[in-house]
Amino acid sequence: MKASSEDPNSLRNEVFSRVFDENWAAVRHHVECVVDDDAEVTEIVSEVFFSAWSRLKPHRPYDRAWLLKFADRSLRRRWNRVADRRAVTAAVHAGLSNEDAESGASADHAEVLRALSGLNVRERRIIMLTYWDGLAVGDIAGSMGVSRACADRIHRRAHEKLRRGLGLEGATDAEDH
Repeated sequence: MKASSEDPNSLRNEVFSRVFDENWAAVRHHVECVVDDDAEVTEIVSEVFFSAWSRLKPHRPYDRAWLLKFADRSLRRRWNRVADRRAVTAAVHAGLSNEDAESGASADHAEVLRALSGLNVRERRIIMLTYWDGLAVGDIAGSMGVSRACADRIHRRAHEKLRRGLGLEGATDAEDH
């Protein structure tokens, strides 16, 4: 009888351990790209996984998209205090220009910010999740709560706007039309 009363907690622990192991590095990377202070990164990641633990239903565990969405909410609350916007813009520029992170780091911060400001909120979010977190369009669709086709359409439109804004038009844009 005692074993059956422990079984739900055992299953819950097992499911949470799997969710944590599969997603901890991705969530931490997501937060590290914005927050410079290691203690603050740890605090935000802990907040994300504490919330996941508190709300966990073993038969329906949270996926990476939900965890990143929750991390985004925490980051939005802290954005003006601790953001390293240069790292974000360098990642976006590197992704758009097909360069590695080191050569993208020298991109003009103001130019990338200006190009990003020409996007609407959904387009900026897709660009951040693509070039900053390295997520595929299918994962982004789940994170944003839209269909894959809708996420793909928003991604293409945002990508084209950014490339035009940064003066990176070329063969890639011609192939899309």
